[in-house]
Amino acid sequence: MTSIIFFDVDGTLYNDEKIIPESTKEAIKAARTNGYEIAIATGRAPFMIESILEELEIDTYVTFNGQYVVYKGEVIYTDSVPKEYLAKIIDFGHQRNHPVVFIDDKEMIASIEGHSFIEQSLNTLKYPYPYSNPLFYEDNDVYQTLIFIEESDEQLYRETFSEVKFVRWHPYSCDILPKDGSKARGIKTLLEKINIPIENSIAFGDGLNDIEMLQEVGTSVAMGNGVEQAKAVADIVTDHVDHDGIAKAMKLLNII
Repeated sequence: MTSIIFFDVDGTLYNDEKIIPESTKEAIKAARTNGYEIAIATGRAPFMIESILEELEIDTYVTFNGQYVVYKGEVIYTDSVPKEYLAKIIDFGHQRNHPVVFIDDKEMIASIEGHSFIEQSLNTLKYPYPYSNPLFYEDNDVYQTLIFIEESDEQLYRETFSEVKFVRWHPYSCDILPKDGSKARGIKTLLEKINIPIENSIAFGDGLNDIEMLQEVGTSVAMGNGVEQAKAVADIVTDHVDHDGIAKAMKLLNII
């Protein structure tokens, strides 16, 4: 039966320079030749991974941490935080100078202009400061919202807004997800659609938003450069992304 491999992007496929190592490209090509389906599982939006999809010839992906799932180019599942609840979070943040960035499948939109936390966070993704429209979410589908808060403020938000979860991806920013939203849920939805058992799924990840995914799939691999929480739940901890970590793990697992 077919097996499928899911790859996180930042810190897994991409190194800090947002480059995919040659060894990773070659390993993925070999895995596909050996009959494995290849997919992406990322917190990024679809428009932010277009170059990866093209370079690696991938048309199946779980984006927005599970809120937007595509199989062979067809959208098969979407989810988002209800607008009324999101409005409460935005207002709470506005009172504390904590801006947000809205993301749909095509673009990012900031709630305010010129905030240093937004600029510094998005710089790590090599993404420019978005144009601003604080009311964008009211009339558009928003699949993920980023809120720009420091770790010291995180617990206050968790206690105040228990119907969502805040997943940190940067010292100044968290993703806001539905309470049961995760890459794991997106993957399970996809696997049910294509009739592949969870035991036949493999995932590579490195971050806090990869933890549920690594716990859910049949075989999980954490990158050597990953956070300790991800390493703790993975079946295998491989080498650093820059030290052929993906290729080494795929050889260890007899994928290639």
